[in-house]
Amino acid sequence: MNIAIFGGSFDPPHIGHEQIATLALKELEIDKLFVVPTYLNPFKNDSFLDANTRLELINDIFVDMKKVEVLDYEVNQKEKVTTFETVKYLKSLYDIDKIYLIIGADNLKSIHLWYNAKKLKELVEFIVISREQHSIKNDYIDAQTLHLDIDISSSKLRENMELEYIPKKIQQKVRKFWKIE
Repeated sequence: MNIAIFGGSFDPPHIGHEQIATLALKELEIDKLFVVPTYLNPFKNDSFLDANTRLELINDIFVDMKKVEVLDYEVNQKEKVTTFETVKYLKSLYDIDKIYLIIGADNLKSIHLWYNAKKLKELVEFIVISREQHSIKNDYIDAQTLHLDIDISSSKLRENMELEYIPKKIQQKVRKFWKIE
C-alpha cells in the first residue's frame, strides 16, 4: 500500500489545501491520502481556531473525495504530536510499502529541527509543495516538487479573511467564526 500524509494546522483551511490534495491524488501513485490536522503545531504555542473546529472543517472539505481520509489521531491526543509519531502510528495500522510526506516549501528552513528528522528521512519520501515566493532549495532532504498554482496561506487569511479563498463547503461556518456578515 502506498500512502501520502498531508498534515498541518489548517488554521483556517483554504482552497490551496483542496488543490494540494487534488494534485497529490493526480501526481502520486497512492492508495490513500491521509489529511492530518494537528492538535497544535509542535513549533507553535497556540492556534486561531481550536483543534476540533479545524478537524470539523477539514472533514467537511474532504468528505466526498475518494482515496482521502481525514485522520483525527493528532487531534485526539490533545497535545502536540510530531510527524514522526504520526508516521509510526500509521505504520502500526497498515501494511505500507511507501509513504509520501507532503510539506510546504516554507517548512524546508526548519525541517532539520523536526523531531527524529534523520529517522523520518528514512521512513518517508518528501513531496514539497512550492509556491512562487518560497525557495525549494534544500540540502537536508531530497524531495520531489509539486507546484501549487495559487498563492494563499492560512497566515494570510488570519490577517485578512477573504472568503473567495475558503472552500464553498465551509464558507458559512467560517463566516460564523470570523463574524463576517
